[in-house]
Amino acid sequence: MAIKSIAIYCGSKSGEDERFLCAANALGTMLATKNITIIYGGAECGLMGALADSCIAAGGDVIGVIPDSINNEVGHSGLEKLYIEKDMHARKQKMFNLADAFIALPGGFGTFEELFEVLTWGQLGFHTKPIGILNVGEYFDGLVTFVNHCVGQGFIKQRHRDMLLVADDIHDLLEKLSQYEPRFKGKWS
Repeated sequence: MAIKSIAIYCGSKSGEDERFLCAANALGTMLATKNITIIYGGAECGLMGALADSCIAAGGDVIGVIPDSINNEVGHSGLEKLYIEKDMHARKQKMFNLADAFIALPGGFGTFEELFEVLTWGQLGFHTKPIGILNVGEYFDGLVTFVNHCVGQGFIKQRHRDMLLVADDIHDLLEKLSQYEPRFKGKWS
């Protein structure tokens, strides 16, 4: 699959581990060199801002999507394209529509919510776009263990768990995303 744009879900804070910021910078630069457009939450702070700044500095394209209610607080002023949506639901739909794939970097509740929403949409057969986690500094180990536990307890089918691609290396994750082939058509198929 040729990926031309990736929605990146990540924190509006940088976190306590310097590897998170390094990964956001490296991912932004890498996607610029591969001519892959970044679709992200539109903020200029935290991992979001670092991701956007590094991509722009490397000559890449970045599209921000932010809800109107927080635009004046954290909106990135250096983007060529910043969509201002009426609310979070519209923001997530816009990001989904613009993206060929999805990656989660470290973040908080918003990052988790966005990740699980696109996973749920995939599980229900609304899309077949690849979804990945860049597991920087083992940040997502507990989450991955929990999702695997849910499979073992019968609440998530293995074929749906397999939609979540996980790697701790940017190159590996991009390779997994580009080679992803959905194995089913929806939750009940």
